[in-house]
Amino acid sequence: MEKAMSVHLRREIEQLKQQVLALSALVEEAVWLSVRAVQERDPTLAERVLAGDRAIDEREVGVEEECLKLLALYQPVASDLRFLVTVLKLNNDLERIGDLAVNIAERATYLAEQPPVSTPFDFVGMATKTQEMLRLALDALVNVDPRRARDVCAKDDAVDAINREMYSLVQQGIRANPERVDVYITLLSISRHLERIADHATNIAEDVLYMFEGRVVRHHVEEYRLS
Repeated sequence: MEKAMSVHLRREIEQLKQQVLALSALVEEAVWLSVRAVQERDPTLAERVLAGDRAIDEREVGVEEECLKLLALYQPVASDLRFLVTVLKLNNDLERIGDLAVNIAERATYLAEQPPVSTPFDFVGMATKTQEMLRLALDALVNVDPRRARDVCAKDDAVDAINREMYSLVQQGIRANPERVDVYITLLSISRHLERIADHATNIAEDVLYMFEGRVVRHHVEEYRLS
């Protein structure tokens, strides 16, 4: 009986992994589209992000319900328990990243309606770094790869630095063009949303390390940034 339950649990976990992968793909695409919407001043791309948000929310709920079902039905232990706990945590991060992509898309729609201004910060550089962190975190999850997870933790400081610099650059832009204050504030908001996506990618990487190593690294992340 116990062996049969173990076989069923393995099958259920494999199906859950596929659900998480499907959710991850939707979230990664939403971030990519929202960034392109800003870069290309394309409200059509932004609308695709907004239209896809419901699918992300539905998949997030489905993953959570599946995790809770497996916890109640099989009462797993050791690595299986760590896996389900990890999925519950990163599932929330993925949903939040989807929400942040929507926020960026909404601001992209606004910017597309305004006369362009010189972007006061390295948007392309920040967006590229953020997307790379998300991709690495999801790759680490798919492959249960602690090396890639550590790489994500190490990259977070660079995104934080760009976001901090953005505040002074926006102040300079507003002083030079006070009539464009709304546009500069919108750019600042986009920077903040990208920084938050990078934070959630770091959370996912830390959860992968927990799944692999069995210890919480959130309060010891400097070890991985310095390694």
